[in-house]
Amino acid sequence: MPKITPFLWFDSNADEAADFYLALFPNARKLSEVRSKGVGPWPEGKIATISIEIEGQHVTFLNGGPAYQLNEAFSFTLQCSDQAEIDHYWAAFLDAGGKEMACGWVKDHFGVCWQVVPENMGQLIDNPGGMAAMMTMKKLDIAALKAAASK
Repeated sequence: MPKITPFLWFDSNADEAADFYLALFPNARKLSEVRSKGVGPWPEGKIATISIEIEGQHVTFLNGGPAYQLNEAFSFTLQCSDQAEIDHYWAAFLDAGGKEMACGWVKDHFGVCWQVVPENMGQLIDNPGGMAAMMTMKKLDIAALKAAASK
């Protein structure tokens, strides 16, 4: 296991979030879970934490209660090989109840933010035209970014 991994606080639906991501990403797997033994804030048998791996990234989710909420200050970047892959993930997040945001960001129905980008995003926005084009988009359009970057 890597020394540093994201640890996300959910109210009470960490296991539902894990199931969603495990179904969405083809290279995802469940690593472990800790169920309550009746100690702490969880009823006996309730998942306290669940760890998964998404595309090689280990992530742990906590059913921590309502004290803290996920927000845009933390996000995952999802690098896609082509427009079809961007379209696939974008639609999956929105179809499940997510919300479009600016510049390729989408917030899923659990409150986790994802920036869905092409693999060469840095190259596409490393000039004023590409950056300006990205700033006008919600879902990123690779062809439009390439055209703007080449001007």
